Amino acid sequence: MSIIRTQALTKVFPGDVRAVDSVRFEVEAGEIFGFLGPNGAGKTTTIKMLNTLIQPTSGTAEVVGFDIRREPAEVRKRIGYVGQDVGVDEYGTGRENLSLYGHLYRLDSKTIRDRVKELFELVDLVGYEDKIVSTYSGGMRKRLDIAMGLIHRPDLIFLDEPTVGLDPQTRAHIWDYIRSLAKTVGITIFLTTHYMEEADQLSDRIAIIDLGRIVTVGTPADLKQSIHGDVVILTPRSAKEEECKEFIDCTSAVLSGQPFVHGVQATNGQLAVFVDDGETAVPGIIRLLSSEGIEVATISVSRPTLDDVFLKYTGRSIRAEEGKATTYADVIRKRSRR
Repeated sequence: MSIIRTQALTKVFPGDVRAVDSVRFEVEAGEIFGFLGPNGAGKTTTIKMLNTLIQPTSGTAEVVGFDIRREPAEVRKRIGYVGQDVGVDEYGTGRENLSLYGHLYRLDSKTIRDRVKELFELVDLVGYEDKIVSTYSGGMRKRLDIAMGLIHRPDLIFLDEPTVGLDPQTRAHIWDYIRSLAKTVGITIFLTTHYMEEADQLSDRIAIIDLGRIVTVGTPADLKQSIHGDVVILTPRSAKEEECKEFIDCTSAVLSGQPFVHGVQATNGQLAVFVDDGETAVPGIIRLLSSEGIEVATISVSRPTLDDVFLKYTGRSIRAEEGKATTYADVIRKRSRR
């Protein structure tokens, strides 16, 4: 059963900036659905439309069986939302934070007490119920934030970049809690992220979004298998922009059309070459380039990753976008200058 269904969902901001452009996808009940893309791709805008915080410009969406335009109050009763910024009150205790959210959802006092106890156990914060939140670590605050989104037992929870800014160890712990939610609570999770490993580790299915459009949807395994083989990465000897471009253009011309090459794609001053078997393809690549006088600094072979999938479908690597507060408008302006 689909718990989210969208049709041509679109959001246009002033200046004719299409932050989300006619997206169409479905999320099945009980799954962890990953929404993967760089900063500025349209992930948060999509979430805010689905949880009724902003109105779409056009298109339709149903969330938990209710239309987001006509029945926003019914949608809000049945969803939880945890934003990128931690939404806890640092001057209150953990118990006070959760209790406040319970009252906002008009739960009775006994239900609130029971659920506070249950949620502190779920997110492994037992013993910290009556401690001031300002004494919590960053990971503890995020876990409390997730618990607050669950106080009313929603059918669906949106987690918008749940581990951004956290250290690797804390991020791994948050992943454990997200997996626990899916298994023990049976809740549907809509997860946005720009971390490849996070999407790969947690998601049952992934939608890749770039420049406001969904470019592909599938399980992590299916998306990686769509590469068909291995990825050979070639790095030029020179780091100068003009010489890198010449290397990429010349190398692409030599390798494109070879029977063992499925495709080539430039990214970040390197060239990705998609082949059936990297081990047997590398000697042939070296011979071809040597015969043309093209020098390579490094050559590496790897099994396809989600970053390779992103590169294949969008023509660029998501790694270059991490940590940058780019927006759709920024990307369009940069491309118009080329």
